[in-house]
Order: sequence, then structure tokens, then C-alpha cells
Amino acid sequence: MKKFASWLLILVLLVSMFFMYGCTQQTSNPGDSGTTEGDKLIGVAMPTKSLQRWNQDGDNMKKMLETAGYKVILEYADNKVEQQVTQLENMITQGCKVIVIASIDGTALKGVLAEAAKEGIKIIAYDRLILDSPDVDYYATFDNYLVGKIQGEYIVGALDLASGKGPFNLEVFGGSPDDNNAFFFNNGAMDVLQPYIDKGQLVINSGQVKMEQVAIQGWRSEGAQARMDNLLTANYSDKKVDVVLSPNDSLAQGIVASLKAAGYGSADKPFPVLTGQDCDVTNVKMLIAGEQSMSIFKDTRTLASQVVEMVTAIMDGKEVPVNDTTTYNNNIKVVPSFLCEPVFADKDNYKELLIDSGYYTLEQLK
Repeated sequence: MKKFASWLLILVLLVSMFFMYGCTQQTSNPGDSGTTEGDKLIGVAMPTKSLQRWNQDGDNMKKMLETAGYKVILEYADNKVEQQVTQLENMITQGCKVIVIASIDGTALKGVLAEAAKEGIKIIAYDRLILDSPDVDYYATFDNYLVGKIQGEYIVGALDLASGKGPFNLEVFGGSPDDNNAFFFNNGAMDVLQPYIDKGQLVINSGQVKMEQVAIQGWRSEGAQARMDNLLTANYSDKKVDVVLSPNDSLAQGIVASLKAAGYGSADKPFPVLTGQDCDVTNVKMLIAGEQSMSIFKDTRTLASQVVEMVTAIMDGKEVPVNDTTTYNNNIKVVPSFLCEPVFADKDNYKELLIDSGYYTLEQLK
């Protein structure tokens, strides 16, 4: 019995020495910096899968971050604020070091961001500024005022307003009132168009121009379609609309559906000049078909790549690249931002911008 106990003791000692040696070897490996997988964990919170652009944003960012050596938690919140908050809480619990957030409601994340700040987690607001929180560290987006400005300038050019042509009937749509970007888009476009409204070259028959009158909650196509139906019924029974300012593609889809139902798209009742944003596949097909005039192209690969640079700088303790420190005040502070530059696509240049660049294939647009 004593002999057995002695052998058992020797066996236990050998096993203990093996594990101690193995652990020592693992931590002293010259090729291992000692960084654990959790130290490289990045959270990406997207608002919804119901819009094509957010799927592309999320996929691009995940791929680029993983290529850069990070582990990524990517979540979509079905446009439900409570669901996004829960997802962010889980990212905090799982030990994310940086969280990139495209918020559903820019005013609803103050509490969960305070939790993140306590854990030393850095927050990058992605394409939608997060409001009313001191715990937003950086903002990455496209120049949203410039988006609206380009839309307004496109309308001016398409109608040749600069040479005095008109009057043309205009109706204005705005984005979701809980999205800070919607106000930048609207301001950029209206700063360009207002002089022509004042001169009478653009006539808004509905009289609706303020954001509280023209905004569409949640950027929903059906909301835009319903509002366009009402505008046409109330103001265009004996005239036609010549131009519609739509800030993005989901609204443009609803507007076109309404216009088609009202008989637009014929030789004697052509589609109005119609703007958009995001270059969704459906809308590029509408460009090709002549149902939509233009769409702002914000290459999500460019924005995702910029975010990866910002994340890497944060993780390496280096200066984070920004190019705007004055514009984006979230009601608590001015958030250091990086603004990428948008361009527009129309029937004349969509092949070069979208197909030749590899963003889409010809097959996708058939």
C-alpha cells in the first residue's frame, strides 16, 4: 500500500511539473507577445439587416478587422433600440476593447456608453452621431452636409436653374428625425435650393419644407410612399411634380412606387428628377430604368477601411486619425471625426463607379 502511495505521489509530481513547464514555455515563446484573444476583441453594432447598406457596412468592417488580426463580434439589432442596448451590454461583458456603433436612436445610448467608459472601452460612432453622451470617443462618417449639397447641386444642374429656368414643382422629403445625419443632409440640400425657392423657380405646392413636416420616421419606404400619395392627391390633381428631394434610397423606393401608381413614367407624364443616397442594388436598377435620377455613392469599403485604421491606432496607443474637430457637436461635446468624401452616381457614370470598381457585378444589376 505504501509502495502504491509513493508511486501515486511521483505521478502527481510529474504531472504538475509537465503543466508548469508547458505554461512556462507558452508564455516565454519569443513569437508570443502575451496578448490574449480577448485583448483583440472588437464589437460592431449595426442597426438592421433590412437595408442593404448596413449589411454591406457590417460585412466589410468584419472582414477588414479580421484581416487586421482582430476577433469581431458583429450584431444587428432589427431597428430595435432595446435590442441594440442589450447587444452592447453583451459586448462590454465579453471584454471588447473598442466598440463601433451605428446607432438606431442617437439619443438612447447614454447609459450603456457610461458602462463602457467605466471598463475603459473606446467608442467609435459609425455614420450616425451618438448624441447626449460624453462617452463617444470618435466619429467616422461621410461628409453628411456635403451629401445634401451634392443632391441640391444635382437638382440645380438637371433643371438648369442657374440660367433662370423654371418654375418647377418641388417636394421635399427628410430622413428619420432620430438620426442626426438627416438634419445635415437636409441643411446641405436646402442651402443650395433655397435661393431658387425664393426666386420662384422652385415651387413647393404643399408648402411643407420644415423637417418636422417632411421627415420620415425610421427611413421607411412605406412611410415615404404614404406621404407621396398624400402629396399627389392634395396638390397635384391638375399639375405634375417636376422634382423630388429624397435624402436616401429607401425613401426613393417608396416615392417611385407612389409615382408609378399615379401614372408617372409615361411620355406625357415623365418621372420627376429624384435624388437618393446609398446606391442600393434596387435603386441602381431604378437609375438604369430612368425612374430615379441619381444616388449618392458612399463606398462602404472606404469607410470600413478608415474605421480599421482608427481601431488600430486606439489599440496601439497611437494618435487616432481625424480630419474634423469642429463640426459634430453631440450636445455634450464636439466629437473628433473623420469625414470621407461622397460622390454621386447616375446613368452616365454608374458603370465606372460601381462596376469597374468591383462594388457590384453586372449580373447583380440585371
